Amino acid sequence: MLEPLVAHDLAVRLRDAGYSYDAVAERLGTPGLDGLARNATVPADRALAGAIDPQATLIRAFALQQDVACADLAAALGDLDRLTPILDAASDDTVRAAIEIRPYAFTDDHGEHSGWLASDLTPTLDGRLAAPRDDFVLGLSPASVTLAQLTMRNPRGRALDLGAGCGIQSVHLATHVDQVVATDLNPRACAMTALTAALNGLTVDVRQGSLYEPVAGEGFDLIVTNPPYVMAPPDASRLVYREGSFTADGLVRAVVAGAATQLNPGGALQVLGNWAITADQPWQDRLASWIAPTGCDALVLQRERLDPFEYIEIWLADAGLVGTPDYAKRYAEWVDYFDALGIVGVGLGWLTLYNTGNAQPELRFDDWPHQVQSGLGEAFAEFPDAARAAQLPDDQLSAGTLTLDPAVTSEALGRPGAADPEHIVFRRGTGFGRAVEVDTALAGVAGACDGELPLGVLIDAVADLLDADAAALRADLLPRLRPLIADGFLRLVDHR
Repeated sequence: MLEPLVAHDLAVRLRDAGYSYDAVAERLGTPGLDGLARNATVPADRALAGAIDPQATLIRAFALQQDVACADLAAALGDLDRLTPILDAASDDTVRAAIEIRPYAFTDDHGEHSGWLASDLTPTLDGRLAAPRDDFVLGLSPASVTLAQLTMRNPRGRALDLGAGCGIQSVHLATHVDQVVATDLNPRACAMTALTAALNGLTVDVRQGSLYEPVAGEGFDLIVTNPPYVMAPPDASRLVYREGSFTADGLVRAVVAGAATQLNPGGALQVLGNWAITADQPWQDRLASWIAPTGCDALVLQRERLDPFEYIEIWLADAGLVGTPDYAKRYAEWVDYFDALGIVGVGLGWLTLYNTGNAQPELRFDDWPHQVQSGLGEAFAEFPDAARAAQLPDDQLSAGTLTLDPAVTSEALGRPGAADPEHIVFRRGTGFGRAVEVDTALAGVAGACDGELPLGVLIDAVADLLDADAAALRADLLPRLRPLIADGFLRLVDHR
C-alpha cells in the first residue's frame, strides 16, 4: 500500500502534527471521542471550530472522512504524490482519505505508546446507508478491543495473528513476542496489516492465505484470532471480514481443530467467536466435541446468548441493509437458513486452548455473562496450573502452602446489630470477577493462607478455634477449597 520508507516518514509527520492519540483526545474532548465511537462526526467537527491547522486537517481527513484542501494536507504531510495509494482526489484542489488512519494507544513493558491503525473508511458514518465493499477491512471494534484485553501477555517466542484484519492484535503481540506472523485470506487486509505495522515501526511477517495454510508445519507459542465467525447463509456477496465459506459455525470449529498441530508445547490458542446452539445438544457438549480431539486443556466462557432473530438483526444492520429494499428478503433467507440447520440460539464468547500435554485434559465451560475486570489475560494464563492444583490428592493438598490472592475482598452481609453475618462473600477484583459465598470456617482458613503454614495445619488451627473435630472439618473443607483454588482465590505456593 505504501513503501516502508514512505510509511515511516508518514508516521513522523503524523506525530509532528499532533495526530497522536492523547493529542487528538485532548483536542476533541470527551463528546468528540464518544461521538466518533458512535460513528457520529458532528461533535468532533464542532470541537475543531473551523480550524485549519495541520492537526485539524488530519482529523478531518482521516477520522471524519471530510474533503480537505490539497494545500492544507500537504502542509501536514508533504508531497502528496507519494501518498496516492491512501488518498483520493475530490476535486482539482481538494482531496479525501481513501482509508482511515486512526490514532491508537497501546502499552508495553516500557509504558504507553501512541501509534496508528490503518483500515477502510467507516461506510455507515453519520447514518449513511452505504454497504461496505466485499473485501472491506474493519478498523477498531469492540470485538478487537476485547480480544486484546483477554490475550495473555507473558513473553512468548512466536505468535500468530490469525485473520489479522487491520493488524491491531499484531500491534499488541509485538510488545511481548519475539516474532509475530499475521495471516489473512483477504489481500486487502494483509496490506492494511503491513501498513499498520510499518506506521508503528514494527516487524510483522504478513502472509496471505486461509486459516493455517500460510503457516503449515510451523509452531507457535500463542495464537490469537477474532475470525470471520458470522453464520450467514450462502451468498455471493459475503463480506470477507466477517463471514467465511463454512456452514454455520464450521469456521470456528476449523480454527479450534487446526490448532492442535500449530501449537508448541505450552502454547495457547485464544479465540473470540460464536457458535451455534441446537435443540438436541447442550452448547458445552458441542464445543467439547471440537476440543477433545486436540488433546488440549480448555477454558470456554459463554458471554452472551442471542436468539436467532437478535443475531440476524445485528448482522443485517452491520451490512448496511436496514432501510433498503433487500432487508426483508435477506432477513427471511437468514431465518430459513437457521431453521434448516436446527439453530435455536447463538453463543458468543471466548475459547482458550492450552497445549499442556496432560494425559487427561481439563475442559471447563462456564456461562459467564457477568461483568469482568482488568487482568483478563492473567486470569486466562493462570487457568491450567490452577486447575491442576485443585485436583491434587487430599494428602498433597493438605501438605501444600497457599496464598490468598491480594485482589480478593470479603463482604459480610447481615442484619444491623446481629452477632454474626448471615452471608460472607469472597470476591476477586481482577480477571473474571468471580464471587463465592463462604462460611466462617472456610473464610477463616482461606484468610489465613499467607504462604507460611501448610493447609492442613491451618485447618487444624481453625478447628481448634471453633471447637470442632479436625478430621471432620478437613473432610468438609477440602472439597470446598478446591473451587477456590481452581478460580484463583487461592494459589498453591508449594506442595510435597
